[in-house]
Amino acid sequence: MKHKTALVTGGAGFIGSHVVDALIKRRIKVYVIDDLSTGKKANLNPNATFFKMSVLHPGLMRLVEKLKPDVVFHLAAQIDVRCSVEDPPGDAEINVMGTLRMAHASAKAGVKKFIFTSSGGAMFSDDIRPPYSESLSADPIAPYGIAKRAAEMYLAFEHRIHGLPYVVLRLANVYGPRQALSGGYAGVISKFSQTMLAGKQCMITGTGRQTRDYVYVGDVVRAQMLAMEKGVTGLFHIGTGVQTNVNHLFKKINALTGSKQKETHVVACQGEVMRSALDARKAGKELGWKAEVPLDDGLRRTVEWFAKHASKK
Repeated sequence: MKHKTALVTGGAGFIGSHVVDALIKRRIKVYVIDDLSTGKKANLNPNATFFKMSVLHPGLMRLVEKLKPDVVFHLAAQIDVRCSVEDPPGDAEINVMGTLRMAHASAKAGVKKFIFTSSGGAMFSDDIRPPYSESLSADPIAPYGIAKRAAEMYLAFEHRIHGLPYVVLRLANVYGPRQALSGGYAGVISKFSQTMLAGKQCMITGTGRQTRDYVYVGDVVRAQMLAMEKGVTGLFHIGTGVQTNVNHLFKKINALTGSKQKETHVVACQGEVMRSALDARKAGKELGWKAEVPLDDGLRRTVEWFAKHASKK
C-alpha cells in the first residue's frame, strides 16, 4: 500500500527523527508532533511540517482529524524505567493516555496504519530465559513496561472495535547517532561514549553483568518502514537475539574512544531486569526483517558520530 502522508509523534527525538528522514527519502509528506521535552530542533528534518505539541494537549485530536495522515508512527513517550518507578502516574499519563488519545484520534480520522513503538526488554521478568518471543505472556515488573503493555492492549481494542490497522514493534535496546547525550533518555552506549570522549569517569550500575540486546537505529528504522509497507497487523519483536553485558560494552567503547579507564561500579537500579534479548524470527517471516548491523560496526559508527557532535554541544 502506497502512503502519501505520515504523522510522526516524537519526530524530533532519537529514533523518531531517523524515521522522519526515511519517510522523506520515500517522498512521503511528513508531519511531526513533538513537545521538545527531550527531542531537539537540530534533529528535525527541514522538509517536515512541525507542530510543537504534547500528546496530552487538548487540541491533539482536532489536529489529527485535520491532517488525516495515511499512516501514524507513534514514538512520543517517557522512556526512562527509573522515572517510571519514581513517578508511575506521570509515566502512565504519557505512555498510556498519550498513546490511547493518538490511537483513538487516528481511528476517527481514518488512518490506514498505526505503528506503535513499544519495548521488548521491559515486557518480561527474570523468571523467563531470553531471547523472548511474541508467544510468551508479558510479565512487566516496572511501571514503564506495564504502561507499554496497557497501550498495546488499547491498540488491539481500537483495531477490534474501531477498525484501526496497527503494528506494535517491541524494540530491544536501540543505539546509534542522535541518541540523547545526557539524562534518563541516554542509553548506556551514548552515556559511555560521551563520558569517555569528554575524559570523564564512567559509572557501571550494579555488577555490569546485566545483559541487553543492542540493536542499531538504522536496523530499527528499516523495521518501521517494513511495518508501514507490508499488509500486516499485530506484534513484532525487533532485536538481534544476542545478549551483551555492560562490562563488555565498557571495554569495547573504552578501546574505540582511546580512553584507558578502569571499571567503576555504583549501586544497581530498581525495576530493571538482569537479562534481556528478543527473538525476532516472526519479524523475519512476516516483515522480511532481520538485524544487519553487527555490534562492533554499530559501536564504531556511534562513537564516530559522538566524537564529531559532542564538541558542538
